[in-house]
Amino acid sequence: MSPTKATRKAGGAARRKALPRLRVVKPAPRAAAAARTMSELMAHAYALEVEASERYAEFAEAMEAHNNRAVAELFRKLARIEHRHAEQILEQMGWVRPPAPPSAGYRWEGPEGPETADFTALHYLMQPYHALVIALHNEKRAQDFFGRLAKTAASDKVRREAEAMAAEEAEHVRLIEEWMKRTPQPTADWDHDPDPPRYAD
Repeated sequence: MSPTKATRKAGGAARRKALPRLRVVKPAPRAAAAARTMSELMAHAYALEVEASERYAEFAEAMEAHNNRAVAELFRKLARIEHRHAEQILEQMGWVRPPAPPSAGYRWEGPEGPETADFTALHYLMQPYHALVIALHNEKRAQDFFGRLAKTAASDKVRREAEAMAAEEAEHVRLIEEWMKRTPQPTADWDHDPDPPRYAD
């Protein structure tokens, strides 16, 4: 387990107690690492999907703890989708087990992968539309990530695959946008709670 994940899991329970106002955090942009080989590119892609799946599952648990079952179920669905994407990468590469990280480790724009949403994006009264806003943001970040990898690829083969993955993430963006059109938008007072939760010190 990486130090980032270990720290995240250790502090997860504390973070889930009090969920701040909904907002989406975007890390400061930084140049993506160059993918030297197909294996390195796909290892990054696999890690990206796995981290996203794990985080959505954690979000589902947080929403479940606040009896927000509709949003919890949506996050579980998103977790299953990302898990399936990770499985597809294993199948595509013929890997029977998860790949080892690159020698230099995974290089993301921030401390976590592009599709790994921040816990500060949660609110205990958030609605399904808000969850889709988070998912859309993540898919756009993943699209940008693979687009940058394509520009710095060490070979034409790696560049073509990175471009294909950027295009796949663009399709995910389109699907989420279509999903959002079918989902009721929250009212202006969606976060009003006449009896807000109280947390013991």
